[in-house]
Amino acid sequence: MKIVAILGSPRAKSNSTALARTILSTAADKGAETSEFLLNKLAYKGCQACETCKTKLDHCVLKDDLTKALEAIKEADAVILTSPNYFGEVSGQFKAFFDRTYSFLNADFTSRLKPGKSFVFIFAQGQPSLEAYTDVYARYEMWLTRYGFSQKHLLRMNGPRPADSVSQRPDLLEEARKIGEALVSL
Repeated sequence: MKIVAILGSPRAKSNSTALARTILSTAADKGAETSEFLLNKLAYKGCQACETCKTKLDHCVLKDDLTKALEAIKEADAVILTSPNYFGEVSGQFKAFFDRTYSFLNADFTSRLKPGKSFVFIFAQGQPSLEAYTDVYARYEMWLTRYGFSQKHLLRMNGPRPADSVSQRPDLLEEARKIGEALVSL
């Protein structure tokens, strides 16, 4: 079992990153091979809309720090995607990464990825209401389903914004541990 986390917060010790690392740690304790990519530490460009991944290659033409992350997703059985809520949307780092996953689609928009992968989407927001921003997950879930991901987990943190506030949310940490166990048991 290979699990890769794509960490979309610019803060290395963010709440979404802490939740992802809890999942990774739990899964690793159960024997999974885990890895992570902190997007803010990588040098990469967003999609250039060149269409080379549809007309000449079966992967993104750009060669930068994101190349390894995209390859890791192809090889993974499960993918954890994290982002904070910035102005009602994912972070810029996450959006630039996600645009590059366009290369996972063939010219006819069928997926190049092995079907049946699992994904976890972790979204942290300062807004206390979990009713707010549900559209964000729905957009990314649609694309991940198109890519062939079938097992889905959503973990949302709402409320305080300090980077370490998840440590005061044992309910979310326990949910993250349960997700880590569930990923390994598939």
